[in-house]
Amino acid sequence: MQTDTIAAREQDIVEEFSMFDDWMGKYEYLIELGRDLPLIEEAYKTEEYRIHGCQAQVWLRAAFRDDKVYYKADSDAFITKGLISLLVRVLSDQPPAEITRAQLGFIDQIGLKEHLSSTRKNGLGAMVKQMKRYALGFGNSDTRRSRLTK
Repeated sequence: MQTDTIAAREQDIVEEFSMFDDWMGKYEYLIELGRDLPLIEEAYKTEEYRIHGCQAQVWLRAAFRDDKVYYKADSDAFITKGLISLLVRVLSDQPPAEITRAQLGFIDQIGLKEHLSSTRKNGLGAMVKQMKRYALGFGNSDTRRSRLTK
């Protein structure tokens, strides 16, 4: 069994967040995760790569190599940057079919949906949707060749 699956990564995150007794600690950890996110290149901080539906600005780039999707992202808001860093950590370096099927149960398990404002929840949904949209595009053999660097 592969240990670096989406499910294994989700479980790691659930365990990390379980170490905190309150949501202030979890928010601080989320911000710390965002600080550690490898930054997207400035050339991709454009409207073309911006995720719409987020109150904060979020940019997402996906690349397809060796039958896997790799994501890079950034945001201009600390908590949003932490959220996208979790999604990149879970979904990057995975096959397109696995990404599109991912249920991302860790989001509920660590309590994100119940502790985020409605605008942040909407933004989180938009981030997930865009990441799955990229994976779906890469999973389609007709578009795969033309979207290797998008």
